[in-house]
This record gives sequence, C-alpha cells and structure tokens, in this order.
Amino acid sequence: MTRTAVADVMTKRVVYLSGDTPLDEAAQAMRDQGIGDVVVTNGPTIAGMVTDRDIVVRAIAEGMPPKSTTLAAIASFEVIMVEQSATPEEAVQAMRDRGVRRLLVCDADRKVVGILSLSDLALMPTSTASA
Repeated sequence: MTRTAVADVMTKRVVYLSGDTPLDEAAQAMRDQGIGDVVVTNGPTIAGMVTDRDIVVRAIAEGMPPKSTTLAAIASFEVIMVEQSATPEEAVQAMRDRGVRRLLVCDADRKVVGILSLSDLALMPTSTASA
C-alpha cells in the first residue's frame, strides 16, 4: 500500500515576484503561467503570498489602481509551510487550523518546492491505495 504525500499532489511551479511588482504585472504573470498565486519576496526573503482572488477582492473591488498598487499592499504576510512528505490529511488540517486555502510546500531543508491548494487536493483520486 503506497502512502500519498503532499509532494504527489502539489503544484510544482512556483512563481516569485518582488513586493514592489504592480498588480497588473502580477495578474499577467499568473495568466501566462496558468497559476492562481505568486510568492511575494522582499529581496531574497519570502514575504507573503498573493492570489488571483486577492487581486480582485482586496484591490480591484476596493478601487485600487492595478498599475500603481503593489503586491506588498495586498499580500498575506502569514505564510504557512508544510513539508513535502506530509500527508494530504495533515495538509488539510493545517489549512483548517490556520484558515488558509494554500500552503507552501518545502523540503527537509525548508526550501520551497511547490504550492498546495485546495484545488490540488480536490483533484486527488478518491482511492490512492493499491491492493
């Protein structure tokens, strides 16, 4: 019987953008990469995350101009990580505990190797056990 790990279902494509990136550029990057989130950096440090929903709800709906509003202005600065060897159930529990829909996935050295979203988990096969 094989054990499914977060690494098996996560999105491996991680896009990093500086906190001073305008929202319109971030939205274009998300579109071009086919992703719904970016990791926001401050120099070499991870500062937060922004999702496509954040851009719509926190900025556009509030009348913030997308060409001059930066990612840092709307980012979620509490970034939750889970190790790639964690089970999907453990990841779901971490999401519930923290009220988030996405987790950064790291290796044993805490290097980011992917992003896990609720949609990644929803697309998991209903039965991962082999007889």
